[in-house]
Formats: sequence, C-alpha cells, structure tokens
Amino acid sequence: MRLDQIDRRILHVLQREGRISNADLAERINLSASACHRRVQRLETEGYIRDYVALLDLRRIGKPTTVFVEIKLNSQSDETLEAFERGITRIPDVLECHLMAGEADYLLKLVVEDTDDFARIHRQYLARLPGVAQMQSSFSLRTVQKTTAIQL
Repeated sequence: MRLDQIDRRILHVLQREGRISNADLAERINLSASACHRRVQRLETEGYIRDYVALLDLRRIGKPTTVFVEIKLNSQSDETLEAFERGITRIPDVLECHLMAGEADYLLKLVVEDTDDFARIHRQYLARLPGVAQMQSSFSLRTVQKTTAIQL
C-alpha cells in the first residue's frame, strides 16, 4: 500500500496527539468518522502504525540524565555481534542500541538518575558485556531538540 495525502495527514496528527479521539481526528483531516476509522485500522494492520505509547517526563520520574555510550568490539565476527546483542537486550536501562558504521561498533542511549546511577549500570551490566574492547560515555548537558514525530 502506498500512503496518500490523507494517510499522511492522519499519521502527522497521530504522531503528535496519539490519544486524539477518532471524531476529532476525522474533523481535523476533513474526513467522515467511519472513513477515518477504517484508514487508521488499515494503517495499523499494514504496520505503518506500530504502537501507541505514553512519553514520560524524565525529570518527574527521576531520570533526567541522558547518556550516550559508544562501544567498540574486539571482533566483528557474527558470534561476537550476536553475543553482544543478546547481552544488550538484557539491560533494562538501555533505551536504544544501534549497530553503527564508523568509529564505534554500537551506540547506546540510556536515561539515568545521575552519575552514580550510571556507574552502577556500568559496573552491573555494561562492563560485563561480551566482546567489548573499548567504551566511551558522553553525558548530555541539555536537550536542544527532541521529537518522536517523523516528517512525512
């Protein structure tokens, strides 16, 4: 299925207002409620809409610090990559893990309470990951731009 302009408008609104009612969404994009509902269902069924989530205020939940960790492995073998990736999935504090091209093999994103919390995570989890040759951590001082909405 290809996305038409109506589908794109639906996705645009839902990315910013995931809890909008179908009636309000239909009104916003100038479509009948039933046609809007069918389109949203189709977008969900075909995988364009993967999930609906609540985005939490990191300061209010006590995890205001974002840390990016660059990891270099001691090997690029399939076994090393697979073992590392299995290990990463067991760390509850890792929000994102990306296999990279460039200097680092992997880039991790974590949110933590503070430097002590990160030190605990480092000791308890990161330092024990298989195949790690080098790790470099960078703490975010301030978030300048942050969105989950993709430009369509």
